[in-house]
Amino acid sequence: MKTAIIGTGNLGAAIARGIIKDDLASQLTLTKRKLEELHTFERHHGVQCTRDNLAAATDSDVIIMAVQPTQMEGLLQELSPVIRNKQLLISVATGYGIDQMEAILGSDKPIMRAMPNTAIGVGHSMTTLCGNKASEGLEHKAESIFNSLGKTLHIPEEKMQAATVVCASGIAFWMRLIRATTQGAIQLGFDSGEAREMAIQTCFGAASLLQHSGSHPEAEIDKVTTPMGCTIEGLNEMEFQGMSASLIKGMKASFEKINEIAIKK
Repeated sequence: MKTAIIGTGNLGAAIARGIIKDDLASQLTLTKRKLEELHTFERHHGVQCTRDNLAAATDSDVIIMAVQPTQMEGLLQELSPVIRNKQLLISVATGYGIDQMEAILGSDKPIMRAMPNTAIGVGHSMTTLCGNKASEGLEHKAESIFNSLGKTLHIPEEKMQAATVVCASGIAFWMRLIRATTQGAIQLGFDSGEAREMAIQTCFGAASLLQHSGSHPEAEIDKVTTPMGCTIEGLNEMEFQGMSASLIKGMKASFEKINEIAIKK
């Protein structure tokens, strides 16, 4: 599979590393204006770097658009003469809809959107995928790429805004919870380094338990709560202070804001 990444910034570079790690492309072409920033990729077999977006797209089976939403229209118009029906175009540009891409390329061209989060940089992204009718049967190509960088989930395009809140903004929400746990540990007598390590590993352990067991969170909570014990005492106090309600309200506020931004566009 010949693959091109148009606009190899931080996100594009993370995707490139996943493709190289799992040997997913017979040829990988990376484009960027400042080619000197891509020199570390050139030592890999089958990787070439160029400023020529048109040439990169022409010679590829999969084209990944890893650019800002404001750059999409101009780049798609530039590439439209060479995009063929057998190619798959994948956009990671936030908020740039399939209908907008079809308006330039045509609805007969296979088009998908991918919404990764910043954990893609360490190979643990939760990436949501959606595509147009023409992309049916080609979804496995997007899955193979983004599964090399975490996990993927297919959703309808109308849920991509909500997925941005849950997965992309969600990274920040979880960071804030880890920070709060760290602060609590410091108050209980641990130094900042110890508190940070304990908070991070405990969070990772909790997520891993759910991932491996398939359990509902409450099932795992039940395993560490005993009658009149310290865990249930702490959980109840957090709920009395509105922990769950605050998190849900925050996600709802974030969702309303992203929809407001979309309307203004």
